[in-house]
Amino acid sequence: MLREFDADTAAVEANHRPSGSGHPGSTEETDSTPAPEAGEVATGPANKGSSPAIALAQDQGFAAIFRNRNFLTLWLGQLFSQLADKIYLVLMIAIISARFETPGQTISGWVSAVMIAFTIPAVLFGAIAGAFVDRWRKKPVLVLSNVLRGALVMLLPLGIWLTSTWGTVAGWPIAFWLLLMITFLISTLTQFFAPAEQAIIPIIVKEEGLLSANSLYTTTMTASVIVGFAVGEPLLALADRAMALLGITTNGPAILVGCSYLLAGLCLMAMAPGQETLSCVRDWFQFWDDIRDGVQYLRQQVQVRVAILQLVLLSCVFAALAVLAVRLAELIPALKASQFGFLLAAGGVGLATGALLVGHFGQRFLKRYLSLWGALGMASCLIGLAWTTHQLWLSLGLLAGLGLCGAFVGIPMQTLIQETTPEDMRGKVFGLQNNLVNIALTLPLALASVVEVALGLSNVFVGLGVIVGVGGVVTWYIADTALR
Repeated sequence: MLREFDADTAAVEANHRPSGSGHPGSTEETDSTPAPEAGEVATGPANKGSSPAIALAQDQGFAAIFRNRNFLTLWLGQLFSQLADKIYLVLMIAIISARFETPGQTISGWVSAVMIAFTIPAVLFGAIAGAFVDRWRKKPVLVLSNVLRGALVMLLPLGIWLTSTWGTVAGWPIAFWLLLMITFLISTLTQFFAPAEQAIIPIIVKEEGLLSANSLYTTTMTASVIVGFAVGEPLLALADRAMALLGITTNGPAILVGCSYLLAGLCLMAMAPGQETLSCVRDWFQFWDDIRDGVQYLRQQVQVRVAILQLVLLSCVFAALAVLAVRLAELIPALKASQFGFLLAAGGVGLATGALLVGHFGQRFLKRYLSLWGALGMASCLIGLAWTTHQLWLSLGLLAGLGLCGAFVGIPMQTLIQETTPEDMRGKVFGLQNNLVNIALTLPLALASVVEVALGLSNVFVGLGVIVGVGGVVTWYIADTALR
């Protein structure tokens, strides 16, 4: 079924595409497998006499989402893909430690190079990938991006073995340069996977179920971060022992990560998204015109622009927190600096809890008010942390509250973007969003520790709280005014 995207009657701005962009020539392409309606829920004779209120309630909440086979398939694929992403970084550290690090040498330089190789595609190719995603059907993009990532990971040990005696370039072994190149390619494929995944959710889920779908998506993503980093090393060790029993002595961890990507691809092959509205076909090198159309759309759509700004601000806060948590753990008497993961885990638990609350009850409230309440709650928690830098349990509680309030900002805004953006523009919009978020992430990671040394941890928390609070009120006012 071709989704129609009608603007809310209260909205001043409709979902207009940029003028002169060629979108009237958009094409419709259908997957070969017939699909049920988006968010299809089984109906029967018992439902025929149901009231409209009961029917609407059946289409909302997690119950409806768990009856949607297409979304469950996407969710399962996301689970395997997200776990593979997180365990991949653990795998890189294990390979560096075993093959490249020399006695007396710090591992941080090697790991930093891997992180840079992983980050560069996110900054360079996010918007470009989104432009191409709008031209292609989403299911093949999701499947191929996972299958290719799995193949690259599985071929990595063979490549390192073949190049292990090839000498060095710029002081690093050629085998390590190969590792960086494969990491770069995997991250590049991820830039195609991310906007395609976000763009397909509104195709397979009805509008009234998007808030719950995004809540489950966010919960899974948060859990994969916690679980992936926490159990990544034990899982790799278990895979190594299992492969040793089969006579494979060195490639078990890479096979585990590669298989996780391949399983994600196999799961996504079972999706039947049905009819899609694709962006008009242009010359291969005219992607800059597509990006320009996306930027022009954001200029025209105040609500979408404000929602992306709030998501960028949210990402900046959590990126800064990842750095500041190390210093906070150092100040808390009951923790060591190396145990900062407990503090981040508290934020993750709060975020997952908030996601579940938004998914279950969020339909009762306007999204812009959920975001306002979340921003004010985050501001309060950040300012509160300035006075609990030596108290473990209060800090854990405030960090959990920070994560919970963050869910009230992130999930409604992501849902708003999906609801408001036309289907053949979503790849561009999500690509630009990912680009902005990834660029914004680099600033807190680079500056948070420097600012903390200069101003002190408490003052940094107060400053972040003020920025989040003011930013939340200003963006709410802009969005609220646009709807009047």
